[in-house]
Amino acid sequence: MKNIIIISVEQRQSIAVSVQEVLTQFGCFIKTRLGITDSCGESCSQTGLIILEFIGKETEISALTEKLTAIKGVKVKAVSI
Repeated sequence: MKNIIIISVEQRQSIAVSVQEVLTQFGCFIKTRLGITDSCGESCSQTGLIILEFIGKETEISALTEKLTAIKGVKVKAVSI
């Protein structure tokens, strides 16, 4: 079974450091990380998506989700396939 976590980040420039701190805490459980932004070339987008392949157990998924959703402007969806 694969655990995929999708993180939507709004106001990316102001909360990126907080999001990164949480992801660093769970770094040993992140197998793959993909970041997607809507850059227009001249300016960075304020919104972005982070897609994680997460190898931790349900307790780690819940802890990561809880810490990320505590950050204003972050939405998280965990999917097991």
